[in-house]
Amino acid sequence: MIPIRDTTPIKTVPVVNNTLIGINVVFFLVQLAQGPAQDHFVYLYGLVPAKFTVPQVAAYFSLGQRVISLFTFMFLHGGFLHLIGNMWSLYIFGDNVEDRLGPARYIVFYLLCGLASGMTQLLFNAHSNIPTIGASGAIAGIMGAYFILYPRSRILTLIPIIFIPWFVEIPAFFFLGVWLLLQIFNAAGSSGQAGGIAWWAHIGGFVFGVLFLKLFDRIPATGVTDRLRHATEKKRSHRFQVVKTAGGEEEANLYGTLTITQYEAMVGARKLITVPRGLQNRLYRVVVPQGIADGQVLRLKNVGKAKSDGSRGDMMLKVRIQHI
Repeated sequence: MIPIRDTTPIKTVPVVNNTLIGINVVFFLVQLAQGPAQDHFVYLYGLVPAKFTVPQVAAYFSLGQRVISLFTFMFLHGGFLHLIGNMWSLYIFGDNVEDRLGPARYIVFYLLCGLASGMTQLLFNAHSNIPTIGASGAIAGIMGAYFILYPRSRILTLIPIIFIPWFVEIPAFFFLGVWLLLQIFNAAGSSGQAGGIAWWAHIGGFVFGVLFLKLFDRIPATGVTDRLRHATEKKRSHRFQVVKTAGGEEEANLYGTLTITQYEAMVGARKLITVPRGLQNRLYRVVVPQGIADGQVLRLKNVGKAKSDGSRGDMMLKVRIQHI
């Protein structure tokens, strides 16, 4: 199952979340630039529990080097696929949490989740000499917060069936709950970092993400947060949308809803929609004209059900304008 995006809209552009993705990419490029010295670089800036618990190892590192590794480890990655997987998860879940907390509180929340995940890994693998790297622990904290904030949201997921792309919406509480259970089962059945995966860091990040969210919800937003929200107000809705259709048993036409923003209603937009119909999913391009009004209907010809004469009905998309 490949998560594509969540279905909960955001009101602001996730500036901090996008910046974190960029920083992770830059760190990875710097890491690759080390060439043959990359292993030394990872050991120096990765989280190695033995640096803190084994005197013979700690003697080779200054206090500053050990402290900074508690943060730098979450910006290093073990390979291209590791980076892509983590950044995609951060892209899907991080924007909503930033939208809720605000940019200033979100960056602090992210770093604390990463730190807590690293400390959890250190606690359960106190004498390990294996570097722990990756943003997975911090992202697990984001997922924990998302689990609490948006349990009824749905995760648009791609399930490839042979060569047929099947898009389904899975409830967030189920998607994230299964993910957490898999981390627990793997951690219980391994040393905590079997196969190069820091299971306890994932678990710690998720749990502390929930706890930190409770704490941060008690911290009132400042005037700076309000100004940042206004400056980063989101102008466009998701380009890719799932349209759930309705129609009578004997009616060939289908009826659905397309959601756009006020800005898109004014300047126009291009959307890509999919219509789930059993195991059949087809993608359609929709052009939203400039100046469209709330409630206006767009007609997609020959997209409806098949008629007895071999022709097809149309799809009637009602435009809903978000007021944010």
